[in-house]
Amino acid sequence: MSRKQIHLAAHFPGVNNTTVWSDPAAGSHIEFSSFAHFARTAERGKFDFLFLAEGLRLREQNGLIYDLDVVGRPDTFTVLAALAAVTERLGLTGTINSTFNEPYEVARQFASLDHLSDGRSAWNVVTSWDAFTGENFRRGGYLPQDERYLRARNFLEATWELFDSWRGDEIVADKETGVFLRDPHAGTFARQDEHFDIAGRFNVPRPPQGRPVIFQAGDSEEGREFAASSADAIFSRYATLAEGRAFYADVKGRLARYGRTRDELLILPAATFVLADTDAEAAELAHHVRRQQVSGQTAIKFAEQLWNRDLSGYDPDGPLPEIDPLVGENTIARGRASVRMYRDPLATAREWRERAAQKKLSLRELIIEVTGRQTFVGSPATVAESINDLVQADASDGFILVPHITPGGLDPFVDRVVPLLQERGVFRADYAGTTLRDHLGLSQPRAAS
Repeated sequence: MSRKQIHLAAHFPGVNNTTVWSDPAAGSHIEFSSFAHFARTAERGKFDFLFLAEGLRLREQNGLIYDLDVVGRPDTFTVLAALAAVTERLGLTGTINSTFNEPYEVARQFASLDHLSDGRSAWNVVTSWDAFTGENFRRGGYLPQDERYLRARNFLEATWELFDSWRGDEIVADKETGVFLRDPHAGTFARQDEHFDIAGRFNVPRPPQGRPVIFQAGDSEEGREFAASSADAIFSRYATLAEGRAFYADVKGRLARYGRTRDELLILPAATFVLADTDAEAAELAHHVRRQQVSGQTAIKFAEQLWNRDLSGYDPDGPLPEIDPLVGENTIARGRASVRMYRDPLATAREWRERAAQKKLSLRELIIEVTGRQTFVGSPATVAESINDLVQADASDGFILVPHITPGGLDPFVDRVVPLLQERGVFRADYAGTTLRDHLGLSQPRAAS
């Protein structure tokens, strides 16, 4: 039986507590040199793509800008277009919102990026759920979850019609006159549905890939169904064997009802890693990294998101609050954390208190434990084996790696783990194609007639 080939990508982690800001090697998250170093490292490792997240508004907590967001993030399309000039094969994936943007604008930006990069663009389609973010836009407010995904599906289909409005053969040369003849209908489009009523002429020729590769990140029932119907890859939060296999089987099992095969949708969990010469040294380093990622102040911020209260007067190195969380609308945080992360805050608080009492954990130590996401910890050989085992067991098709040091944190993985995967014959030694669809093993979609 042939072994599956592993897909690897790299996530520039953005503004959050994943990055160990106190490390002297931590660099800027806004200077282009950071993005260029990160992208060149990923390409040196023959990764499929680089991924950028996107936030449309700074989060707030207790009425103040959430401190881990202050540095912000440059515009996604600007960064990816610049990276297209300093890379040759690496895919360029950006998160673009379907709730507050418009199909014509987004299609034009992705078609342009695909041309500039010779077919390496990808779009992570996301929705927004809160009116707080919507205040930055003329069309504010928010949509219910089912309505958000309906708009996203209509939005995506509208962009496909725009890409397909140029079939690629509209411009031909008349040999006798030397005049270029154009199909008078090239670029014309019309779309009318529950959310859009647009018609006109698209002014960018069909992209090299036909359409950008489509990614989706939702884990809800609506998100999984949207991915099965429309996406080329789905980000997963499940990087363990049991949970990963369950998610993999569920999402892949939905494809047939849309006339799709299992190899037409890739499942790629995000994954962190900590490397050292030995497993024991890596475990010690991982513990140190987690304490750097969750300072006392950060622990209080995380706890407030569960308790829905101001906990600034509590000692992070002391016990958990004895008071119960405030149930209902989250008023302590606005933005990405404004939707309650815990379905039953009272039950979660009881569980946290019991765990803290049993293990004699302080509030900070408890937060470190419950928010930990260190997926791969060990020597290069251990990490390579763990990654391969999960992929071969159909817990994923590969991983999107998130280093804790930016921009240089990806280098040790590329230098020490990638060669071991190549020796196993489960990861490419070089790029076989030129486009992102080539890297991912995806066929180019045909233009609509």
